[in-house]
Amino acid sequence: MGYRWEITREAVRQGVVGIVRTADAASAVAAARAVLDAGLKSVEVPLTNAGALVAIEELAAAYPDATIGAGTVLDESSATAAIRAGAQFLVSPSLHTEVLRTAHRYGVAALPGTGSVTEIVRAMEEGADAVKVFPASALGPQWIKDVRAALPQAPLVPTGGIAPEDVPLWLDAGAVACGIGSALTRGSSEDIRARVAALVRESS
Repeated sequence: MGYRWEITREAVRQGVVGIVRTADAASAVAAARAVLDAGLKSVEVPLTNAGALVAIEELAAAYPDATIGAGTVLDESSATAAIRAGAQFLVSPSLHTEVLRTAHRYGVAALPGTGSVTEIVRAMEEGADAVKVFPASALGPQWIKDVRAALPQAPLVPTGGIAPEDVPLWLDAGAVACGIGSALTRGSSEDIRARVAALVRESS
């Protein structure tokens, strides 16, 4: 694991963070493997999955060159557990300063969730490495473009309801990356690999 800025750079480098939202550790690992094997190097496993920590630990060990993160991190204890399991970045649906502090204490990147300009500014003031914008589908690429016009320094990662084919619209609007969940990881492993491979080719 490198420095926080290096982790953040790698997490958003391809313009997509794959969110693996499944019911248990085995299904999370299977879906994440399909995503990673297809060429996407940044994957988030939400802690809404009871087996998320097991999945993160297994994926971090199996894919040392990938950037594996934990999502839906809401408090300090969850942040600490995710970091100990091997998460390199922590994502939240909202802004929790204790998660930011814990992440930074251990050299891990933090991407708190925001839904307004005020929250984006506060997240940056609190030291966010990048800022999740959620739910992106309720705001749209034009909103990102307008915000970036006023806050060009804001590293925004819109997430929620984004289709893989729409990623270029969001990146053109100024997003540094998009978080994509079920639209990317639904179906069989073969379906996931084909979808991710096409997305990675488009973003390269």
